[in-house]
Amino acid sequence: MLIGIDVGGTFTDGVLFDDGRILAAVKKPTQADHLQESLLEVLDGLLAAADGKAINRIVLSTTLVTNLLVTGQGELTALLMLPGYGLPHQAYGVSRDIYFLKGAVDFRGRVIEAIDQRELQEVWQDIKQKGIKRIAVACKFSNRNHSLEQQIREFIRQNDPEMQVTISAEVSGKLNFPRRAATTYFTAMTMPEWNRFADRISQAIQARIADAEIHILKADGGTMPLEASRNQPCETVFSGPAASTMGATALSRDQQNSVVVDIGGTTTDISLLIAGQPLYASKGAQIEKHHTHINAFAVRSIALGGDSVIRCRENSIKVGPMRIGPAACFGGDEPTVTDVFNIYFKLGVGDSGRSQESLESLAASAGMDLQNLCFFVVETVIERLKRAITEMFTEWENEPAYKVWEVVHRRKFRLDRIIGIGAAAHAMVPVLAEEIGVPSFIHNYAPVANALGATVVRPTLALHLHVDTASNIYTVDPGGLKGSLESPRKFQLADAKVLALSCLEEISRQRGIDKYTVDAGFFMEEQFNMIRGWDRVGKIFEVGIQVAPGFIEEYQGVSE
Repeated sequence: MLIGIDVGGTFTDGVLFDDGRILAAVKKPTQADHLQESLLEVLDGLLAAADGKAINRIVLSTTLVTNLLVTGQGELTALLMLPGYGLPHQAYGVSRDIYFLKGAVDFRGRVIEAIDQRELQEVWQDIKQKGIKRIAVACKFSNRNHSLEQQIREFIRQNDPEMQVTISAEVSGKLNFPRRAATTYFTAMTMPEWNRFADRISQAIQARIADAEIHILKADGGTMPLEASRNQPCETVFSGPAASTMGATALSRDQQNSVVVDIGGTTTDISLLIAGQPLYASKGAQIEKHHTHINAFAVRSIALGGDSVIRCRENSIKVGPMRIGPAACFGGDEPTVTDVFNIYFKLGVGDSGRSQESLESLAASAGMDLQNLCFFVVETVIERLKRAITEMFTEWENEPAYKVWEVVHRRKFRLDRIIGIGAAAHAMVPVLAEEIGVPSFIHNYAPVANALGATVVRPTLALHLHVDTASNIYTVDPGGLKGSLESPRKFQLADAKVLALSCLEEISRQRGIDKYTVDAGFFMEEQFNMIRGWDRVGKIFEVGIQVAPGFIEEYQGVSE
């Protein structure tokens, strides 16, 4: 049996899945300040439905890291950067507390400028005076040689063993220094909180189920073991949109072009499926307007949901963006978007009488009749959603996969339908789809699709191998592996691919996901000659191999 739990902003959903069937679904209100309690409440409901049968795996999707970053609740973190030569310092505006140090590594991994110890001492004193307890260190080309980052970490630890220091070489081994620095900074900011959450949730689950695997849903729509996530908390950012995207893919399982609209209580998440496959953000997840090295879907969240409150302000009707509580038809104190759709389209959801009563009172205060009020709100909501989708298409059109589809099909991209996800999807998505001029698809399990998506996806792992035969070194991301070659002069691309697969299998074994490497495939195979004078002195190989996002073998779809 498998369990998936998605902690959303309004509700926490969970499903119990076995033998191609959803055996149970649980939905509970999310306690924003007590995510662990919300998660465990849903888990206990699912375990009761399991009736003592073995649970093999639990996958969790949580908003913890996202909330820390978007609400500005992360603890003060200093960013020490060694940018070397190139962009001006003004180009690196990641952190408020940012320091630039001497010290540089070139693209081959050679140290071409040493650290200035006096400068480092002065920076350290300033950080101490500010009371900062977390430091991120990023050096350009540290993915080729991280010795300067290690020197800085060792200096800080000698002066203050309690200081948390995160170096970029252990966060990402990819090129693009600004993105690696941003990823390291956000990782340092969230790692202690994430590990405290991991400690508590691991202990609580183990007390209930001793042998179950515990995985976390990542932003790329795959999972990673909870233990592996401890050093990569930012991989879990935007796991909510990832859950809805994979949930929509799991329910549709075809090759149509679809916009996925996940209408929750607080927000609406929008993503795109091209020929049935999720579209990725080629520049990585964007956090606080900074691109990162976190693989993620190309998604957008807007502050509009089924529980968005409707109020009268200065004789005009305002829709959202705040969520005060549930809809009036579900016992809330104020009318919401759900109440309007409930009355306008005669949905019969919850207590329709309470929807009408709350809306009539609002209409009277605005000097409107009920019909006109509902019509205005419906038009406002649909127009906002339609505008958000239109704006997203402007961004999606610049993604390589989108352009490839148009080249292959020799025509402009065509949208086939809108897939509705979330409890409010039945009310809003058909109207939205009609306005856009395409069909809508809403599965019976749409209200818990996020939890289903988390349940049935498989672990993902992308590995990048860099080989420099002239220097006789290779480096691997992730994992920070580094080694030498037995026969650098004879080393060829085929050898690099064998080495990359071997490293992928080793890291997969360490994470306990090695059974999935049989589905691994190469996504990058490049080689470059290095010339000095008139002679070739070596080669550089860049090889990428991955276990791509997808579904576990046991999942073959669910019935309506």
